[in-house]
Amino acid sequence: MFSRRHPFLFFILALSSIFFATILGISTLIFIGTRDSEFNMGEKVGVVDVSGIITDSKEIVHNIKEHRDDEAIKAIVLRIDSPGGAVGPSQEIYREIRKTIGKKKIIASMGTVAASGGYYIAAATDGIMANPGTITGSIGVIIGFTNFEEILQKIGLYPVVVKSGKYKDIGSPVRKMTEKERKLLQAFVDNTHMQFVNAVSKGRKMEIAKVKEIADGRIFTGEMAKNLGLVDRLGNIEDAIEWAGRIGGIKGKISAVYSKKADSSFFDYFIESSAKKLASRVINPEFYASYILTPPL
Repeated sequence: MFSRRHPFLFFILALSSIFFATILGISTLIFIGTRDSEFNMGEKVGVVDVSGIITDSKEIVHNIKEHRDDEAIKAIVLRIDSPGGAVGPSQEIYREIRKTIGKKKIIASMGTVAASGGYYIAAATDGIMANPGTITGSIGVIIGFTNFEEILQKIGLYPVVVKSGKYKDIGSPVRKMTEKERKLLQAFVDNTHMQFVNAVSKGRKMEIAKVKEIADGRIFTGEMAKNLGLVDRLGNIEDAIEWAGRIGGIKGKISAVYSKKADSSFFDYFIESSAKKLASRVINPEFYASYILTPPL
């Protein structure tokens, strides 16, 4: 009856239903047919993604723990594409990795960039694999300030500050930094830097003196880092998954399970993963341009 009264609307609804059913069917086949599908049976390698600037550790720590507690997962790959970030979250991830390597093997796989805080967490793993052109290193700490005092004076603005102690407004952009304040901040940076050096020394089993020689903030390619002992092998993420699976005791075919976002439902994860796989089969760009931001550790 509805089709007779509104033939055009009925046609649109029917066509839309067929379209969405087709997309869902293709996505399901792609999702199930790929190696990182959660429907794969047998022993697996869990992959934890660390991408972007490291400002929070909660989701990454959660994913590491989830893979550690899953008996079907025999090893973990930490896929790092990060220029670094904040000290605290990097240290929390580092500690969770160190707590895990006694139970399961963890391999770091470096993508485009794994520098500063990105290298900090990689150093905690059982082994590091990078691409020859991966940007890594940047073992250092930086704090930057900008002074607007002269600009404010030119436009007639004079800030008034009320503080509880002489160092409470240290780094203020409205006045010059004193020599005592500079020394205080330098001591702070030096202490944090030594924490970084010690973490690399412990994780990589390198002498502190050797780490100090290259811990001056410089960056390296993956190939350079391997020659310096900061990286173990050269290869892509598939090579890292294979490596992790074998040292984790997997004899046959290795399946990879990628962590889904902690704040998303399984349906969201399903749709997002399927869409990415579908796009990867349709889109084949000739090249990508990469822009690198290296923030403080």
